[in-house]
Amino acid sequence: MSYRAAVCTALTGPDSIKIETRDRSPLKPGEVRIAIKAAGLNFPDLLMTYGKYQFRPDPPFVPGMEFSGEVIEVGSEVTGWKPGDAVMGGGKGDCIAEEAVVPSSALVSKPDALSWEEAACWRAGGVTAWHALHDKAGLKAGETLLVLGAAGGVGMATVSLGKHLGAIVIGTGSSAEKRDAILAAGADHVLDPADPELATKVKELTGGKGCDVVFDPVGGDLSITATRAIGWGGRFLIVGFASGVTPSFPANHALIKGYSLIGLRAGEASRRDADLAARTAVHLRNLAEAGVMRPHISHRLGLDKTREALLVLERREAIGRVVVTMED
Repeated sequence: MSYRAAVCTALTGPDSIKIETRDRSPLKPGEVRIAIKAAGLNFPDLLMTYGKYQFRPDPPFVPGMEFSGEVIEVGSEVTGWKPGDAVMGGGKGDCIAEEAVVPSSALVSKPDALSWEEAACWRAGGVTAWHALHDKAGLKAGETLLVLGAAGGVGMATVSLGKHLGAIVIGTGSSAEKRDAILAAGADHVLDPADPELATKVKELTGGKGCDVVFDPVGGDLSITATRAIGWGGRFLIVGFASGVTPSFPANHALIKGYSLIGLRAGEASRRDADLAARTAVHLRNLAEAGVMRPHISHRLGLDKTREALLVLERREAIGRVVVTMED
């Protein structure tokens, strides 16, 4: 038996993606074979095709960190899953394909509240947003949350979760279309990240206090601007550098304003702490079943158009999420 997969053949970006036919490999104990319905794209998938992400697989490799699908085969020692089960899950790669083999522990049941496409791009954003706001920032109801890059998939999930937790949410978006989508996701206020008065406007919206939490997957100059918008004792979450520029934070400024700079790697945190992973799984299952953080999907493309899907990310055209489906 064989299946098709999107393969990165060289570290030269999306142009290196080729659709290839691969042979099935036998299942090892504890593994499950999935017929993938849809794969959610994330910015790290794009970075991996250039060899610029923290995890750097050597070509050829199949990118894709999350999927939804149906169990078609289980290996020995697998309990809790059987052929026909609807699931979602992911890992460090191998998800942009018609089939994938994953450890049984990497799977969760697909909630009825989510479509196949929504389920394919819910978990990465959900895990990151939950770990950021609950575990790292300890966001409280009534606090103000500033979400940079709020029109991205993780940004929108954070906006939605912030509102669910009772925060006042301010999002940034670079176009009118993106700002409308951020408001639709639940933000109370939305600002243009290019506005030179961004920090001043955040302070005006917070009665001069400044925001309590900054969620920053963008980096670059916008990060430094956001430090001027943070209030005394705030928490600044360093999530990523989608701008391509790693900022240098002024230590004296953090000292004077008493705010904390907090690094965030949600997936790695769960891999290192089994108890944290178990607690997170329970919370995420409840949130997914309640339809919290339902993804906004702006682009749906078939497997044969994986290159084009990655280019959508590269050109910053996505609003919310981009999904690759296995059925055109």
